[in-house]
Amino acid sequence: MITVKASEAAVGTGDAPQGWRVLLRSSEIGVVFLASVIGVFAGLIVLAMSFTTQLLHELVFGLSQGQRLSITTNIPPWRALVGPVLGGLAIGFASWLFFRRRKQPVDPIEANALHGGRMSLRDSVFVALQTIGSSGAGASVGLEAGYTQAASGLASHIGRRLRLRRADMRLMVGCAAGGAIGAAFDAPLTGAFYAFELILGSYSIAAFVPVMAATFMATVTHSLLAPSLLAVEVPPIGPIVVSDLPLVVMLGAACGLVGILVMRAAAFVEAGFRRSRIPTWLRPAFGGLVVGALAIWNPSVFSAGHGAINLYLGIDTSLLLLAAVLVAKALASSVSIGSGFRGGLFFASLLLGVLTGRLFIGVLSLAFPNLAGHETLFALVGMSSLAVSIVGGPMTMALLALEMTGDLKLTLAVVGAAGAASLVTRRLFGFSFATWRFHLRGESIRGAHDVGWMRDLTAGSMMRIEVPKIAADATIAEARLKYPPGSTNYLVAVGPGDAYVGMVPPGALYEPDPALGEEAAAEPAPRTVRHLLHHPDRMLLADMSVRDTLKLFDEAESEALPVVADRDSRRLVGILSEAHAIKRYSDEMSRRNRELTGD
Repeated sequence: MITVKASEAAVGTGDAPQGWRVLLRSSEIGVVFLASVIGVFAGLIVLAMSFTTQLLHELVFGLSQGQRLSITTNIPPWRALVGPVLGGLAIGFASWLFFRRRKQPVDPIEANALHGGRMSLRDSVFVALQTIGSSGAGASVGLEAGYTQAASGLASHIGRRLRLRRADMRLMVGCAAGGAIGAAFDAPLTGAFYAFELILGSYSIAAFVPVMAATFMATVTHSLLAPSLLAVEVPPIGPIVVSDLPLVVMLGAACGLVGILVMRAAAFVEAGFRRSRIPTWLRPAFGGLVVGALAIWNPSVFSAGHGAINLYLGIDTSLLLLAAVLVAKALASSVSIGSGFRGGLFFASLLLGVLTGRLFIGVLSLAFPNLAGHETLFALVGMSSLAVSIVGGPMTMALLALEMTGDLKLTLAVVGAAGAASLVTRRLFGFSFATWRFHLRGESIRGAHDVGWMRDLTAGSMMRIEVPKIAADATIAEARLKYPPGSTNYLVAVGPGDAYVGMVPPGALYEPDPALGEEAAAEPAPRTVRHLLHHPDRMLLADMSVRDTLKLFDEAESEALPVVADRDSRRLVGILSEAHAIKRYSDEMSRRNRELTGD
């Protein structure tokens, strides 16, 4: 049950009316209703972005209405070359202009992992426009990143206006992203598990109904308005027998290796552009030049590749062509992402998987002719497995295969292959494409699990401001007068400007001095507090996370440590006990567990 705090009665500028906020936040039915509305918006966003991109394809490349760019072989070479280059110039300059004084936008995974679902609507809209422009100009990227960014940004904006709690904000972002994917593939279950596995980071009973409501409404909205816009046509699969399963698992492992190569290639290209002297705003144009040159040979490298998936699922072609298109598409996608075009690799990974599966079974058929005729089966298994390697989400891709084909046996085969692809990728690489890019930026994010609260729970937020302190040069006699026995559990010695010098165990003030014998307790030695210091170099920073804080307590073996503003000044701002830090951490963990179970 979602409660409304009394302190939230006041309505801020731009907030929704209080009555609406109470209605939508005071019951689970209200949450489901809000998720459904967000799902409708997600479906409309997918529809608008898809139509706009198709319109750009028709204008830039001279296509007829409804014609698929990636299977159009009669594009004039000058259009194939000039379109991506001019598009790259436009994308590069617009990105430089927009982000030169702004931070890079937060995507749904990062928002839910670090920021409690908070995203900028303005940045999200701009990313969506970048994605439309990139794919519309022919760059080898998909629209799914723009779909999820725009829908999640809108959901986050609505959540802020309704003053949703952190958990509810994350849920709405997941609903929006899942709804967008569900609408894009006409697959509500796929969208739901995309939300669970990739955006929320976990499955929970409490989140199931809102997420399913969002993906269902998004899919219905899109299907009613444009039922065949993004449809994938699957040829007959044929019978699946037990003897196919070992080969299916082998294909999954192979797809894991291909996925790693694609992700490494994208990072390699990006690093190469950074090392070059090419201005940032000009890099997409160079990427567009490479994509255009490849497209003159084969248009399958263009854009997301919706048409090419349909083509290579059913076409009877040579292994040499399949291998060449696979390499060209992987190169085009890596160059597009690495040079600065905006978009995702979800749909590109599906096409790469189809090509990998066809190539895999084709090569085996040369040695074992009885395997011929299984091309569609292995193409679909490869499609899902390679997407697992690059995007993540094994159950997401298994359900995509189920919703595309309605074949349960195929789905079970995909589960085995997806598991193999996921295992190979995790063991040999450790990241999906999204989390790999976070790693390159220095973020330790392995998924959308909410770790942001651990960063928000800092030593500064847990510390006690009133600190029992004394000058390090004060005599022990002065310290005894100021702090009688039992008056404090912790004592901090400071220097000029309240600079931290060390911790003083209060009991040490009253311990006998070996130099003076047994009379020391009654006649204090003329020594200073500085002689009693412990942990002079152990201190907490105010912005240190609770995880790092507890780690430092273990290393210092101290019951309490000072909190300082920074290491240079060592200015004392508070004190924190290990017991209090553990209690706060435990309380927050219990709260997260309650959110997962819906209590």
